[in-house]
Order: sequence, then C-alpha cells, then structure tokens
Amino acid sequence: MRALPTAASTAVAALFVLAGCATISGRHATAVDLDAILAGPRPAADRACDRYRHPVQTLLFFGLRPTTHVMQVWPKSGYYTRIIAPLVRRHGLFYAALIAPGNSPFLRKRAAAYRALLTSQPDLYDRVRVVTFPTNGGNAVTPDSLNMVLAFGALHKWLAEGIAREALTTINRALAPGGVFGVVDNRAAPAAPVDRRARNGYVSQSYAIRLIESYGFRLVATSEVNANPRDTRHYPAGVWTLPPDYRLGALHRRRYRKIGEPDRFTLKFVKAGNP
Repeated sequence: MRALPTAASTAVAALFVLAGCATISGRHATAVDLDAILAGPRPAADRACDRYRHPVQTLLFFGLRPTTHVMQVWPKSGYYTRIIAPLVRRHGLFYAALIAPGNSPFLRKRAAAYRALLTSQPDLYDRVRVVTFPTNGGNAVTPDSLNMVLAFGALHKWLAEGIAREALTTINRALAPGGVFGVVDNRAAPAAPVDRRARNGYVSQSYAIRLIESYGFRLVATSEVNANPRDTRHYPAGVWTLPPDYRLGALHRRRYRKIGEPDRFTLKFVKAGNP
C-alpha cells in the first residue's frame, strides 16, 4: 500500500514548490531550505544527534545545493537521507549506495528498514535512487555522473574490512572531474600510532588525507565543525562506547552521554583525475 503523506511532510514539500520560483543555487537559500527541513518531520533520535553532527554547516561546507547530483555511501539509518533527499528532490538527484547484504541478517534488516523509510513518505523520498555500493572497485553509478559523494562514518569501516582501496576507486569513477568527495569520520589522537585498520573506530586524519589523495583526489578544505574536545578516545569498547551506539549498555552511560558523539574530522576533496 502506498503511504499517504503526513501534514507535516506535505508542508515541507510545499516549501520546495515555492522555493522553485526563487534562486535555488545560492548558499543562503540552501541554508534556509536546510533549516526548514530540520524543523520538519524527523525522528526524535535524529534531532538528538543534530547538536553533534551540525548537518546544515557540514553540508554547506561541502557545497551541497538543491541542484546537486549526490550519492551517499552506506546511509545506514537514514539520518542524512531525511535531510538531503528533500533538498535535492526537485532539481537534483540523490543516490543511496547501500551495502550488498549478502547472507547477513543484520544487513538485510537494515536494507529493509531503509527502503521502508523511503516508502513511508513518498512526497519526500520517492525520487531517491537506491544502488548497490560494490566492494570490488566496480561502478555504483554511471562513471563521471555525480557532482558529489558523501561518506559519513564509512572510512573507518572500509579500513577495518580492508576495502578502502576498492571504495575510493568506486567513488573516484562516480564523480565528474572537479566533483566533491566529502568525508566525516572519527578522528584518532594526532600523537597516536597510525592504525591502518582503525580497530577502535578512530582514523588518523593525516593518514586519511594521504590515503584518499593517493586515489585521485585533492584535499581543498578542512573544517572543525564536527570536533568534540571532550572525546578522550580511551574507552573499553572503542568509539562504539559513546553515543549513539552505547555498546556498554547502561554501564557509565551518563558519563558517556556527557562526552557526546566522537570527535570527528570533516574533509573536502575534489576529484583530481583517475587513480
């Protein structure tokens, strides 16, 4: 059964109909639209994350606009889908590059939940294009077809699974020359030894830059918008000790809640050529 739009989601959709009559490519207009989306129908859990993830500032830093053709790699629960998809729905494109679930019940459940999100509010998410993100360096979309690829918390997983080379190759192929690759991930302590498998969920920022640049990208800007100086990085269950995972359950939960989500680097690259 096709889901009916809620009154709140209809109001958000109407906002973009009106916005279509005005300039849609400017930074200020984009900021206004993003603020409206954040004020619209979103889960309480998403709103609780906003204070740590600073989505408006982050997306403006990467240069996202309503006309952008953008792919998010491994969108997981859909936090950024709920923000980006309504923004680009009328004038751009949003690709959600999911992990191939294979025989994993966890990944199959996650993929089903994500698709359920898209069908729950068709007036906002009906134009999202779901694709599979390959792990062999193959194509997720038509080569050179995207203005932007975004990866939030995916790099440390690629490193842990030993597929960073393949993932970066796929992303480079997807982007048009000059296209933006935006990366947000958990930042290791600068003085800590570099762990190329990111076993505790933290990635050396300098190593991340060197690695990504070695696959045909050029760093053009960094931002501290997602920094968290309260993060000590020394926890029994690694980065997953902190919210939103709380892997230790109730143990010292109040302490970890006060710390908040991890310290994160925010890096903006452009495609500099084929690797």
